[in-house]
Amino acid sequence: MSSSRVITAMRGAILLLALLVFLGNIMMWIIMPTDTYYNDWLLHILADTNSTFFGIQGPIMLDFTFPMLFIAVLGCLYLHLGNKTKIVTTKRWQTKLDRVGIVTGVTGNLCLTFLFYPVTRGSSILPIFGLTSEGSIKYHIWLGNMAMALFTAHGFLYIVYWIITDRLSEMLQWGDHYVSNIAGEISLLCGLALWITTYPTIRRNIFELFYYTHQLYALFIIFFILHIGIGFACIMLPGFYLFLIDRYLRFLQSTQKVRLVSACVLPCDTLELNFSKSRNLKYSPTSSIFVNVPSISKLQWHPFTITSNSNLEPERLSVVIKCEGQWTRKLYDLVSSPSTINNHLQVSVEGPYGPASTNFLRHDMLVMISGGSGITPFISIIKELIYINTTLKCQTPKILLISVFKNSSNLSTLDLVLPILYRTNPFYLDLKIEAYITREKWHPKDDESPGPQTVFFKSGPSDRPVSPVLGPNGWLWLAAIISSSFVLFLVMLGIFTQYVVYPVDHNTNMLYSYTKKGSMNMLFVCFSIMTVASGVFLWNKKQNAKEAKNIQDSDESLTSRSTDSSSEREEDIEMESLPLQSALESSVNVHYGQRPDLKRILMGIKEPSVGALVSGPKKMREDVAAICSSGLQAGNLHFESISFTW
Repeated sequence: MSSSRVITAMRGAILLLALLVFLGNIMMWIIMPTDTYYNDWLLHILADTNSTFFGIQGPIMLDFTFPMLFIAVLGCLYLHLGNKTKIVTTKRWQTKLDRVGIVTGVTGNLCLTFLFYPVTRGSSILPIFGLTSEGSIKYHIWLGNMAMALFTAHGFLYIVYWIITDRLSEMLQWGDHYVSNIAGEISLLCGLALWITTYPTIRRNIFELFYYTHQLYALFIIFFILHIGIGFACIMLPGFYLFLIDRYLRFLQSTQKVRLVSACVLPCDTLELNFSKSRNLKYSPTSSIFVNVPSISKLQWHPFTITSNSNLEPERLSVVIKCEGQWTRKLYDLVSSPSTINNHLQVSVEGPYGPASTNFLRHDMLVMISGGSGITPFISIIKELIYINTTLKCQTPKILLISVFKNSSNLSTLDLVLPILYRTNPFYLDLKIEAYITREKWHPKDDESPGPQTVFFKSGPSDRPVSPVLGPNGWLWLAAIISSSFVLFLVMLGIFTQYVVYPVDHNTNMLYSYTKKGSMNMLFVCFSIMTVASGVFLWNKKQNAKEAKNIQDSDESLTSRSTDSSSEREEDIEMESLPLQSALESSVNVHYGQRPDLKRILMGIKEPSVGALVSGPKKMREDVAAICSSGLQAGNLHFESISFTW
């Protein structure tokens, strides 16, 4: 047993003895005023301690003077032994603090390992588990908060550790053969700036600040690797490696300008943008796409739900945009301006992104509940069911669409789905639409708002149809990029280690510069990804060039007809969108001045399997979820939230 442990045991025994003596002394003070003490205890004490040396004074000193003096002596011994172990105890406390600091950093690295999987939009891992990037953003937020909380605690603990050990100068050290403290501090500062701007109020009200500071993730990762060394950084490398591949492919796609054919301007401050699309581009219902309009902002990308169907509309991709912010308002004003008609509008896109498959056909009935612009994903679902019913001749579930709007002008949104019902046989699909107007008690009789207006755009010389970034066999090409780029990385890393690092370090991991090794590894990763991904992208771009030319000729022919003949253009627009009033009267039941009684509606459905799909405000989603989980039904309600807000 070490001397420090012996001293600790002795101090514990002294403390216990002093406590027992003190409790005994307190007991004597408590019992002294009683008859028991004077008539019984005192007589026995005097008889047992009868001494001619101290007389009667002896027992009194034994009971009341000696205990406290004895405790004082024990205290001196306790404190004396404490002086000998003071240095040892302080070092042990410092060691524990250092260990806790390391544990928080390692745990933060674990959170960082999974941080990038949810934001890899073209991920091949998330679909395996039935997840999408849009639906997994919440996991990214949770992991990010935990990682930054742990990294902040890690940095704080080490600052405290350096202060109490009088080694604060280590904060300014860049360890070339060990942990670089300066690199860690720079990484933490970048992370804190990024973390602070993720606060919901800042993210929603000052989105540009949130978006731009989020790009600090690159500096955060670079200095993080330089801080801990490339060896430990390989723990979080898989998720970040896949994210880099996805991010670079998105960059390559964003450099292309896409062909915007037309836009439908609705009276409820809503736009439908119609893009030319490659027939090879397939996407599932509820997919989304990111749109960039350089004339408004070169850096801002905004996601929107795709309302078209890749099977029903093989050469068109449509998104619906509701004016709910500065960017969307500028786009609406730009498109609806008379000067924009027959002009060119430059647009870039990223995507589409969405679920690999859907399971709507497993239900006997679908109840789609939407609030405001939340109707857009249901438009794509309805179109998919129309295709399955009319083309594939498969039975589809009944559909009840419950749409809640603030004003009657928002009913024009339904005009995006009703015309296609009339172009097909409306009796094939069992569809019922219930619309609720909450802020109007009746339909305005003097409502003279204009109907939907279609605006056509000219094609630019560099415009191309929206096409899959990796061609029709995208998953196979992605597998080739992942495997080939990593093999290339391993080859370069092996050559570098064999002929540059090993002659200096000899596998001791203590002689060759951590900074140089980490920098070269990052360079190898970026080079391998850029080389392989660029080659695959250019190959598929060449293969799509011929189809793009044919589609562009078709679009230019349509645009020239719409420009040269106003009568033909009006006929095209009329076929594109039936009059809303007649469509509403025959297909939509409109309720003014009320909200839907969702509990009554859902509880009244008796089909064996009912899919309750909700897209709208958080309160609406929570209410429907509570109804479906209340247990009042016989387990036939299956809740599914379609939300793109975070």
